Amino acid sequence: MTGTTPEELPLNPPASGPLKVAVLSFAHTHAIGYCRALAGRADIDMVVADPDGAAAPDDAPRGAELAASLGVRYLDTYEEALAWGPDAVIVTAENARHRALVEAAAAVGAHILCEKPLATTVEDAEAMLAAAERAGVTLMTAYPVRFAPSFADLLHRVRSGQLGTLLAVKGTNNGKLPAERAWFTDPALAGGGALVDHVVHCADLLDELLGEQPSTVHAVANRLLYPESAVETGGLVTAVYPSGVVATIDCSWSVPQSAPTWGGLTLQVTGTRGSVTIAPFAPHLGGQTADGPVWVPLGADLDGAMLDEFVDAVRSGRPATPDGQVGLRTLRVVDAARRSAATGAVVAPLA
Repeated sequence: MTGTTPEELPLNPPASGPLKVAVLSFAHTHAIGYCRALAGRADIDMVVADPDGAAAPDDAPRGAELAASLGVRYLDTYEEALAWGPDAVIVTAENARHRALVEAAAAVGAHILCEKPLATTVEDAEAMLAAAERAGVTLMTAYPVRFAPSFADLLHRVRSGQLGTLLAVKGTNNGKLPAERAWFTDPALAGGGALVDHVVHCADLLDELLGEQPSTVHAVANRLLYPESAVETGGLVTAVYPSGVVATIDCSWSVPQSAPTWGGLTLQVTGTRGSVTIAPFAPHLGGQTADGPVWVPLGADLDGAMLDEFVDAVRSGRPATPDGQVGLRTLRVVDAARRSAATGAVVAPLA
């Protein structure tokens, strides 16, 4: 049951032996990294199904061929993958397909890690949480930045009072236009553009850091960077919290396609006693060779830490964190930002 306290959550851990994990779809590029992280583990038995890949509106690798290159067993349909009897499911389909796959996974008793954003509408997210609660399974939202050591350090400093009373937070989550996966710029499949794709990570960190939902949200968005796009490619969100904290999130797809990496996230937190800035993806080995620029990420494997949390939660029969309630709360912020950008009005997320 998702949305209850751990004391109320008597989840059934799987039987001993390898944990059976089914990855549903290669639509999201994160699926490739998840498969690589889990495929070589002796304690994991994994399958992948990607029946929508053949109809994808781009030439990115999908389906059985990609599964073979990753060394993962492939099944032709989602139904086959769920009939296989997985203990856990990772949903990495297009955003609009999350609800159906989460509900189907919950119906067979599988614990679920769902890619962000949890859904394209608040109504769908609420239905997903209800399905997980009825089935008695955990529903985790894929927010790997939550596991960054720099964020853990920031959280400790804030909670121990080192920054005093918080006043403001400035977040940025800038990246390349995800052109290699065309569904990201399809309004029906993605639910929006940069506002949907990039606000949620900062919103998750703010949710954990402040422990409250914003009172109001105001957003502006445009397609100046890519005028031909069907969705917004740049945006700025301002959220005001009941405690008085004012937070801004720059969520633009503003990183050039020629850049050596996808982009990055920063969070600057300012209080009455000081300010701290984190940039979890910044540490790297950089340089130049005859073959071009060098960019080798250093530091913690955030996806790996997130997967470890999910696997451990499933095995021990406890709820995984961040859970579906976090996914719903952050989606409410995105929904408010979309409505604000469309109307120009200040929006209350919970209205």
